[in-house]
Amino acid sequence: MLKRAIAFLLVFGLALSCASSRKMRNLSRENVSASLSLSNSYESDLPELHVDKARRDTFEVTGDDGEKILIMNAIKDEETGEMVAADVIQAAVVTARFRNIAERHGKVDIRFRITVPPAMQDSRWQIRFAPEMFVLDDSVRLDPVIITGKGYRERQLKGYERYNRFIASIITDSTEFIDSRSLEIFIKRNIPEMYALKTDSTVVSDERYRSIYGVSAREAIDHYTNRFRLRQNEKKISMKDRMFSRYVKTPLVTEGIRLDTVMVSSGGEFAYEYVQTINTRPKLSKVLVKLSGGIYEEDRNIYSIPQSEPLTFYVSSISTFLDPSEHYKTKVIERRATANTACHIGFLPGRSDIDEGFSDNRTEISRIRNCLAGLVDNREFDIDSIMVTASCSPEGSFALNTKLASARSSSVSEYFKKYIKHCRDSLRRSEGLSYNLDETYPEEHLKREKSPKIRFIPRSNPENWDYLETLVAADSVMTGPDKEDFFRRLSVKDPDERERQMASRPYYRRLREVLYPKLRTVRFDFFLHRRGMVKDTVHTTVLDTTYMLGVKALADRDYETAVTLLRPYKDFNAAVALTAMDYNLSAMEILRRLPVTDRTEYLRAIIYSRQGDDKEAVQHYLNAVKLNRSYVYRGNLDPEISVLIRKYGLNKDE
Repeated sequence: MLKRAIAFLLVFGLALSCASSRKMRNLSRENVSASLSLSNSYESDLPELHVDKARRDTFEVTGDDGEKILIMNAIKDEETGEMVAADVIQAAVVTARFRNIAERHGKVDIRFRITVPPAMQDSRWQIRFAPEMFVLDDSVRLDPVIITGKGYRERQLKGYERYNRFIASIITDSTEFIDSRSLEIFIKRNIPEMYALKTDSTVVSDERYRSIYGVSAREAIDHYTNRFRLRQNEKKISMKDRMFSRYVKTPLVTEGIRLDTVMVSSGGEFAYEYVQTINTRPKLSKVLVKLSGGIYEEDRNIYSIPQSEPLTFYVSSISTFLDPSEHYKTKVIERRATANTACHIGFLPGRSDIDEGFSDNRTEISRIRNCLAGLVDNREFDIDSIMVTASCSPEGSFALNTKLASARSSSVSEYFKKYIKHCRDSLRRSEGLSYNLDETYPEEHLKREKSPKIRFIPRSNPENWDYLETLVAADSVMTGPDKEDFFRRLSVKDPDERERQMASRPYYRRLREVLYPKLRTVRFDFFLHRRGMVKDTVHTTVLDTTYMLGVKALADRDYETAVTLLRPYKDFNAAVALTAMDYNLSAMEILRRLPVTDRTEYLRAIIYSRQGDDKEAVQHYLNAVKLNRSYVYRGNLDPEISVLIRKYGLNKDE
């Protein structure tokens, strides 16, 4: 009986194998492939219509000649080829290899259907599809789609079961390898002190507890351990990866795939709707999708699926409506200008002369020299005057600080007046060397020769209490009570008395050592005028760089940036950016205020279609076509318009 059963299984297995081979030969001979087609789910993206059915299917619009035209739901008559009225438009199977898709919010949804014919389906097989997308010069491998036969999955799971049984056979508790009973008897007889700690978890050293024979507890444990079983277990642990590969021929994939489904029945076609969202980019006009793959039996690729013909998706972008014209704004140019800077020139106590080697003077003086040299050599502005204001800190009498600040201001003015003369002389010499003696100096050089004298205006601020108040408020070391005391004493009118009172306070050392030095500054205010300009103000136009950045963002399909930059202008480009972001009410508000053009009418048609108002959408689309016949063809690119063209038989004369 057993022999007959074994023979039956062998014959049955051979029959299955022959059937599988025969099926594979048929696939290869007929070059069977999966079907890659356009998804009908695009229709669900079209706006829901919220108007009455009568208004939706039949309404009246104004034609090119001003006559009223009745627009109704329409289909093409198969015999005459004419568009005729219809109550219901039935859905049709899409067989085209291309589709116009809309870009919205800077993204595009690529949708396609993968259909598996019955000839490619078998319970023992797994079909692995690898869709590939081509965008500009890039090719992108999309997440694979895996369709698994019921028998194939059962073998996968059976492999996992066998591996799990192997893992379960690995011993994880090391005490199972020890002859615990014999070990306990040995310790009880030979190391009674340790046996007494049987129920105690205290850690003890081997050196403390040894048997009368000098054998430690660790050595006793090693002696009563089953070495053979231990080695067998360690061998199993080392074989885990090898046994996984042996039992699990095709592991279950859980990451990086779009679909892994078990196909229970193979009686008909199997279809999967694939959706891939991509970010748009400049110059993106079309996207191609191809499909390839293979059929696997266990871990063997038994059939390579021929690569499909590509699907082409033409991307329709609202950004193509942008107006790239340069945008200018009025700019008021003032004849006079000012600039200022401050430096910390240090002075010896009671002195007003400049010592370049004192404190950080060399660095500060170099910074001011560079600033002055840049202004002297400036081609746009001439210097009229320079106001030099020297400030002192509050220590010492106010009268003395007044004289000292004035003297320091005059000293600094004289110092840099000499530097400016030296700077101008150097410029004249450097420009003069570049011309022959017989040549006439250029006009710019002659202007330098006639440069007006720069007037220095010394000013002084004896004790800079205002700045000290700011420094104290921002100081992180002084305590709250210290600051309150400081601001309370500011109300003392006599600056000398004010200083004397603060000198007795605990925070005075902080003022004197850290904050006072920051008050000893020299401020430079430069008063300039534009060369050759006579009027006080001139109005001119300059390129509006902010607006042009918005236009560039719109061209690059960075719509969020475009909306931010263009919205304040409330012009056509702003309406385009808002429409691209689906801010339809804001876009329509702008469009209603703009002059009627082919572009504004077309954009309004798109927005009305999104809002479900077919009558207004059709009317504005026909207006756009009347103004510009190219919108007959453009209408097929935008889903909001193409659905109207198909539904109402528009452009049938084209």
